[in-house]
Amino acid sequence: MPKMDETLTMLKDLTDAKGIPGNEREPREVMKKYIEPFADEIEQDGLGSLIAKKTGAADGPRIMLAGHLDEVGFMVTKIDDKGFLSFQTVGGWWSQVMLAQRVTVVTRKGDTVTGVIGSKPPHILSAEARKKPVDIKDMFIDIGASSKEEALEWGVLPGDMVVPYFEFTVMNNDKYLLAKAWDNRIGCAIAIDVMKALKKENHPNILFSVGAVQEEIGLRGAKTAAAKIQPDIGIAVDVGVAGDTPGVTSKEAMGKMGDGPQIFLFDASMVSHKGLRDLFVDTAEEHGIPYQFEALAGGGTDAGSIHVSNNGVPSIAICVATRYIHSHAAMLHRDDYENAVKLIVEVIKKLDRDTVNEITFN
Repeated sequence: MPKMDETLTMLKDLTDAKGIPGNEREPREVMKKYIEPFADEIEQDGLGSLIAKKTGAADGPRIMLAGHLDEVGFMVTKIDDKGFLSFQTVGGWWSQVMLAQRVTVVTRKGDTVTGVIGSKPPHILSAEARKKPVDIKDMFIDIGASSKEEALEWGVLPGDMVVPYFEFTVMNNDKYLLAKAWDNRIGCAIAIDVMKALKKENHPNILFSVGAVQEEIGLRGAKTAAAKIQPDIGIAVDVGVAGDTPGVTSKEAMGKMGDGPQIFLFDASMVSHKGLRDLFVDTAEEHGIPYQFEALAGGGTDAGSIHVSNNGVPSIAICVATRYIHSHAAMLHRDDYENAVKLIVEVIKKLDRDTVNEITFN
């Protein structure tokens, strides 16, 4: 594996952290550690979203830059007499990426118990059954317990979170990074790095870098964080779909890893604000930063909650094209991440009161 630099160490710490919706304490602590040196103050909302504030101009507009802390995972719902766990998916899962995968159960004391999502061997399946995907409701988690009592002795209880297990990996081409939870620890990393880049820069506004909770189950933390921040402009940073793998058509997904950050035009949660889209495009072209557009019929980002908060907030989503999201391991391109940071930094430097008014009321 190539040598880990400071950025890769931060990305590893963020993606290794375990945090499904409603259980974001561990990734929040990691984000807090990395963003604290660049923030004037750090707060939380009542649901647990992290809000780091940096004042460039005290009377300037309020800019909310939101990544989300949570990752898709599972929750224990029942322990049967033989020690097998029933579970609920938390966030969107496709059954075919789940079977026989390793997971980690986190107990209320913070201990971890290794498990595997159980499956029948093909030898005992009929030819018909082998052709059909297994329903999620028929899956279970095997933690190697011989009884319910043994599972309880280990501290496992209904309500415990279950997180995909995967080791952060830099690929042979060291621009390609493979990890669990890119959705959306890469957004948290961008929010950290934007504040870091602005540490010694003048910016005509107040920046709030947010690690929002519970995005994967309805963009919930962004809603409560926006109520607290009262932003004038909202920027969500998230993953987009990379359509550059075999079998994916450009009609299904336009994004390509390495072609620059994605400027989202449309998804199921929001029509992006045209004035902000124009500002991002103009800024990218002015600074020679590569970018690509994306429009998806489904899915959504925290911008979906931010833009309808308070009395309406011009918002946009800037995303990193990522392969295999909502599975145990996803892949992205380091250049897209770094160019997303550069682009957002340059846009924030332009967001003075006059520009925000022009965007909002034009």
